[in-house]
Amino acid sequence: MAEQSMEELYEYVLNRKENPKEGSYTDYLFQKGLDKILKKVGEESTEVIVAAKNNQEELRYETADLFFHLMVLLVEQGLSFDDIKEELGSRVGTKSRLHERKDWRGTQA
Repeated sequence: MAEQSMEELYEYVLNRKENPKEGSYTDYLFQKGLDKILKKVGEESTEVIVAAKNNQEELRYETADLFFHLMVLLVEQGLSFDDIKEELGSRVGTKSRLHERKDWRGTQA
């Protein structure tokens, strides 16, 4: 079975944005624009939640869909996958920003 890294997926989506392929789903999303992309990210997020209640096979499938649509969103918004990795890296060993505002109970920290 072939594998694809997140970096490869991002590059694939970026390439489709820069070199549209008529009739492709990725091209369709970029043509429809941000609202359509956001709608798909929302739908796929919900499907991941439902899948997690069902079984691992469905969760695997829906998570891949969500990752794909998130990459489309990043490309559309001009954020690189490296930007996301940098943000994640900046959080290693630190409290989350949520904890700076409130603890998990919703009270001021």
